[in-house]
Amino acid sequence: MSSHRTILAATIVACAMGTGLSAQDCSILGQNTYVSDVMDQYYFWYREMPQVSPANFDSPEAYLEAVRFRPIDTSYSYISGRAATDAFFSNSQFVGIGFTQRQLNPDEIRVAQVFPDSPAAELGLRRGDYIVEIDGRSVTDLSASGELGGAFGPSTIGYEVQIGWRTLQGASKSGTVSKRPVTIPTVSQTKVLDLNGLPVGYVHFRNFVEPSTAALDQAFSELRREGVVDLVLDMRYNGGGLIDVARHLGSLIGGTRTNSQIFVEFQHNDKQTALNRQLRFENRAQALSVPRIVILTSRASASASELVISGLDPFMPVTLVGRRTYGKPVGQYGFNFCDKVVFPVSFKSVNARGEGDFFNGFETDCPMRDGFNRPLGHPEEAMLAEALYFLEHGTCSPESMAEQTLRTQATAGAEREAPPYGFDQLVNAR
Repeated sequence: MSSHRTILAATIVACAMGTGLSAQDCSILGQNTYVSDVMDQYYFWYREMPQVSPANFDSPEAYLEAVRFRPIDTSYSYISGRAATDAFFSNSQFVGIGFTQRQLNPDEIRVAQVFPDSPAAELGLRRGDYIVEIDGRSVTDLSASGELGGAFGPSTIGYEVQIGWRTLQGASKSGTVSKRPVTIPTVSQTKVLDLNGLPVGYVHFRNFVEPSTAALDQAFSELRREGVVDLVLDMRYNGGGLIDVARHLGSLIGGTRTNSQIFVEFQHNDKQTALNRQLRFENRAQALSVPRIVILTSRASASASELVISGLDPFMPVTLVGRRTYGKPVGQYGFNFCDKVVFPVSFKSVNARGEGDFFNGFETDCPMRDGFNRPLGHPEEAMLAEALYFLEHGTCSPESMAEQTLRTQATAGAEREAPPYGFDQLVNAR
């Protein structure tokens, strides 16, 4: 019997159930056949799958790529290594350099965040730095040749990468790093900001994994003691995580107004209707019960991040600042086979109003570019400054009004953003 984990857009929750499917044969054909059987039983769009033979493909990944339902499921369903999956969701770890990046145009990559105690931090990379060269090749050349996506190499311990970069002050630097396990702090900042004498809470939340629950409880306990009256939740780089953690966070925010209300409802295909269920908000002692919330988002805000937005929206004012979210209102079950896990889209998620078709993501109320020239959590960082402006004035700033053109540019592909889980090369765990 294979083990299972319930996933919402790369969101995992322990789930005890059996499939009756066998994954004992680890030959290529055996793996392909197992993935085929899983897809036939659990894939949300199993009726739309092309009818192809598992014997015709040289890997389970190739088979999955051939049968996924397009154009909707272009990347939602995926196969990942079991060890990497367990390390991320259990320990908030990945193997890499220790930073995330944003490609703003073919010639420009900016460092978005650097994780503490990582090779990137030791090398001296800082938020806002410009990556100009990887292993002796310019970013421009790598982008033009279509090789930029894999330029940092495999997620292998000991793999060395040479990086050239330019600092915000204009200094040119370079160095070589060796990849190793990096731990992502789930709640990296908790601050109380003064807004005309009123305390406003700020929480920078990076991912929904097992260590997140305790970290969130501590953060919200601190904010509760400080008597914050409004909350800014920074999820601009949060690609998702555990469903239970999403519900936990939503409950900490909503408090008494959401207690026992429907947080999310899962809808499966017609073979698995017995798995349809509802999850409700819980009563949490650390809850703030703030009257409104501003959430900072980007195209890297996905899955469980969007679930929190969707789940809270029927019950309180939710204002989004930044960029449109990724768009993933569907979820997966994880099926272990051999040394891998296959995550087929298995259900759709809807909120208490039955809403759940945000395949294009949630559009922002106040558009604003990421402020790379300021540290995250700085009140003058562009997105946080916009959130504070909105909380003070109840409307978007003139600067945000000028950013309205970004919506058209994003649709046209003028600005590129890394997909969720853009931690170095850990881009498949979405």
